[in-house]
Amino acid sequence: KPSLQAAGWDVPGQTEMLADLTDVKQVGMLMAAEHTRLDAPLRVLLVTTHLALRDVPGAVTASRLVDQIGLLDRALREDWRIDEPRIGACALNPHASDGGLFGDEEARVFEPALTELRDRGVDVAGPLPADTVFAKALAGSFDAVVAPYHDVGMAAFKTVSFGSGVNVTLGLPFVRTSPDHGTAFDIAGSGRADPSSMLEALALALRLAENRFDTPHAHV
Repeated sequence: KPSLQAAGWDVPGQTEMLADLTDVKQVGMLMAAEHTRLDAPLRVLLVTTHLALRDVPGAVTASRLVDQIGLLDRALREDWRIDEPRIGACALNPHASDGGLFGDEEARVFEPALTELRDRGVDVAGPLPADTVFAKALAGSFDAVVAPYHDVGMAAFKTVSFGSGVNVTLGLPFVRTSPDHGTAFDIAGSGRADPSSMLEALALALRLAENRFDTPHAHV
């Protein structure tokens, strides 16, 4: 990210840079691990990404939820070939606000957005508390989870997938994946870098491209 900004890109990350380069208005950041430490897949879409925590509530709007979950539903159908994707929406507040005791975003923002999505045919449950929705996904109840902000999604994701996680950009006209970790320039050339996440990213890119474009690629 500092390298992008040093090169003149006024964007928080490569996801936004690729959106600018392809003139795409809506992109999504999906973390995908087809193999986790619990022998179950976990896919987590981040509704907001690199944003200060104090700015998150204002950024999680009903329209953004509709756009992001719509992108996710389409990707699961077209790129993962899941005919009827099941999505769990993680709440913003503890205990999904517990009926309004801990904030009103669940009733004011999430419920209208999820109702609109269901009317469009999207199978989305929630808003569900963060302390249960990821466990439900790993138990097979959901094909993906929607996390309202970076750390609530990434903490759960990396706990079970470190080394096997892949960053997938949704909404682009091409398949784009990358490892789920940073550049680690400090260990470059030392022989200590772990290529596992890069190998997973390449394998998933081949699979998604084959599914999206109906083109036979080498399976790895």
